[in-house]
Amino acid sequence: MAGNDDLDAATGSYVSPASDWSADEHFWRTNYASRPYASADRGFEYYRSAYRYGHDAASRHGGHQWRDVEDEVRRGWAKFEGRGERAWEEIKDAVRDAWDRVRGR
Repeated sequence: MAGNDDLDAATGSYVSPASDWSADEHFWRTNYASRPYASADRGFEYYRSAYRYGHDAASRHGGHQWRDVEDEVRRGWAKFEGRGERAWEEIKDAVRDAWDRVRGR
């Protein structure tokens, strides 16, 4: 698994240079409201950092299954600069959703 050496200090991102966050961001901006965890009183910006983090985590953990890295991803959320005040329990479904999208699920 990747270590902190893979963190891009400028962006706080673990995203692979080959992945396309801009395409995923557009997808989520257009579709977030239809997701089962989305709350009508929260706009895209509430979920944006979770989608980015899930996107990055899926790229970072390559061929690993979610169940094998979920604890590590959860711990990483506590250190993720873009998390704001969002607790893992509030945002984990969005992180997993983005993970699944990157992984083709």
